[in-house]
Amino acid sequence: MPRRTAPVLLRIRPLLTLTAVTSATAGLLALLGAPEASAAGRTAAPAAAPGEAAATAPSTGWRPADRLTFTVTRSGRAARDGSYTLHCHPAGGEHPAPGRACAALDRAASGGRDPFAPVPGDAVCAMIYGGPARARVTGTWHGRTVDARFSRTNGCEVARWNLLVPALPRTSF
Repeated sequence: MPRRTAPVLLRIRPLLTLTAVTSATAGLLALLGAPEASAAGRTAAPAAAPGEAAATAPSTGWRPADRLTFTVTRSGRAARDGSYTLHCHPAGGEHPAPGRACAALDRAASGGRDPFAPVPGDAVCAMIYGGPARARVTGTWHGRTVDARFSRTNGCEVARWNLLVPALPRTSF
């Protein structure tokens, strides 16, 4: 007697369910890659000293220049490792593509997000290793002090890094 097999739909249903869960998880991770900064993750703007004007003047639209120093190691591209400066508004500095780097930072900061906020401690991140690259960004962004560290140790950190490319270099891993 011939052996009976389950209909095709019953055999692939677990695969379809896994695919749907994986897709939903990937979507959530993409959102977590650029989360709204929590109150704990934000760096407060420096307060103005008595008798000093505030860092921004809303009536004129003026804001202080953004000046950042990037220190990159183990990116897989020797030309991109090392320290370089980036000035935005107006774009300049030692960065190889200051205009595009500033545009990437502006996109990452849209909607009031903090492009330098760390991944929340309770985030669920895919176990994806993006390579040994590390970066530290220090300086001033939108009148606030920045001291942020980046790596590519899991899916959340890879997404966080990629959000700032080309301010941070593409890696070869």
